[in-house]
Amino acid sequence: MIFFTAISAQAQEIAITFDDAPRPDSRLFSGEERTQKLIANLKKAKVPDALFFVTTNNITEKSKKRLEAYTEAGFHLGNHSHSHFSAYKKDIESYLADITLAHNKLQAFDNLVPLYRYPYLHEGNNRKTRDRIRQHLQGMNYKNGYVTVDNYDWYMDSLLQRALATGKDIDYHALRKAYITTLWESIVFYDEIARKTLKRSPKHVLLLHENDLAALFIGDLIEHIRLQGWKIISPQKAYEDPIAFTVPDVLFNGQGRVAAIARSKGWDKKLLRDDGSSEDYLDEYFKNNNVFKQNTK
Repeated sequence: MIFFTAISAQAQEIAITFDDAPRPDSRLFSGEERTQKLIANLKKAKVPDALFFVTTNNITEKSKKRLEAYTEAGFHLGNHSHSHFSAYKKDIESYLADITLAHNKLQAFDNLVPLYRYPYLHEGNNRKTRDRIRQHLQGMNYKNGYVTVDNYDWYMDSLLQRALATGKDIDYHALRKAYITTLWESIVFYDEIARKTLKRSPKHVLLLHENDLAALFIGDLIEHIRLQGWKIISPQKAYEDPIAFTVPDVLFNGQGRVAAIARSKGWDKKLLRDDGSSEDYLDEYFKNNNVFKQNTK
């Protein structure tokens, strides 16, 4: 009990990162509106920095200005590939060429950091593929833009888009609660695994996506995290944590670095994904909380 109290007393820290920037227009926001809302809400919440991992195939003459807006606001960009290929499915030569293509396209922007975020967090389904990708990244002076907290924010956003497409009424108060509750539970879930496997709480990296839910509720999420006694830090600071240099020899990387370390220590895969990282769970949660309602007009 004394040991647990000492660990719990540590000031837990977490950095904010977004994948798939710049995402296209949605039924709720244009891409430009989403970017401006994200910047405004991050600034209002006094986030020291955020890292946007760019899928360069999303860049157009129009959306290029959105990436420039992020960097002008003081935020940073990382490499999230050009075509968002899965390392489980794409042949290795095409996959490596795709990383390089994205790298070349990103040279047009300021505030770049040499970090690569694997699409889907897939690092390869065999050691030969995994190691070839790692060698390629090392040769380009890239480091792994790993996450420690995985979640299904992308699926929650897809539920919102589906509800908008079918004309349902949106209870935005309930949607906000669902977003914050589910993401906070994922943070606690992976922090508990870290404390059991590492005997400490590392500097965490939160995986989010540049989507409408983030634009709507990132400020509320950050406020909630801080109210729990946590500190928001820059991604650059988070990637200085010793966990950055703890690379377990496992192929199980799809839930992030903390889960991979736990797997290397013999944890069952089933114990490394929280309840909220399930489409069935989220479908039921949203239904039970009446987040979306049939329009009776």
